Amino acid sequence: MHIDNEALDLSLDHLRKAAHEPDVVRALQRVVSSVDRLFGYDGAGIMLIDEDEALLYVAASDEVGRSLEEAQTSTDQGPCYDTYVKGRPVTTKDVRSDPRWPQLLDVLDERVRAVAGVPLLLGGSPVGTLNVYRSEPYGWDDSDITALRAYAGLIGELLAAALSSREHSATVSQLQYALDYRVVIERAIGYLMATYGLDAVSAFNRLRKQARDSRRRVADLAAEILQDGIA
Repeated sequence: MHIDNEALDLSLDHLRKAAHEPDVVRALQRVVSSVDRLFGYDGAGIMLIDEDEALLYVAASDEVGRSLEEAQTSTDQGPCYDTYVKGRPVTTKDVRSDPRWPQLLDVLDERVRAVAGVPLLLGGSPVGTLNVYRSEPYGWDDSDITALRAYAGLIGELLAAALSSREHSATVSQLQYALDYRVVIERAIGYLMATYGLDAVSAFNRLRKQARDSRRRVADLAAEILQDGIA
């Protein structure tokens, strides 16, 4: 076991009992710093989806962690990107020898090797990802994923509280959009997968590219695809 369950429980309990930070981004920053310190990862970060269905940096424990998130945003690929699209944890022992994301290596900080991502859920649908990295190859085990899921659950609570408080910020607006339109986007991805024999990530990328090319919101195009059966 890589993760001490007692340490995990104490950390989560401490964060829940701490006074609520009125700024949701600062609250998220506190969580990623706790993940990083407690388990000895070299860095952690949080990404949330925006209206263009792009994952954007929100909080990170260090500059390398932030660069990992920005590299995935610029290439539209990477373990955390796949985590969001598939709605499940995605890991790599060494991203530099992993053939799944060839474009990522050209822009990725050389200090990033092992990466793990888990989805952040609101209303049962992913709205972003919690990501951690190590600077050496590392075999993630079930205890790592269990711990990250627990922190992702806490982050989900913070995001839900920010929404219910009607906080007026760009981050909360992002969350509301994701909550309002994720289901229709997921259905359109499923339609493209079934119609064209695509995997989830390829279908997602196709949907986003069509939306960009036509200068439309992804959600609007997804609704049209479902209504008219076109793509």
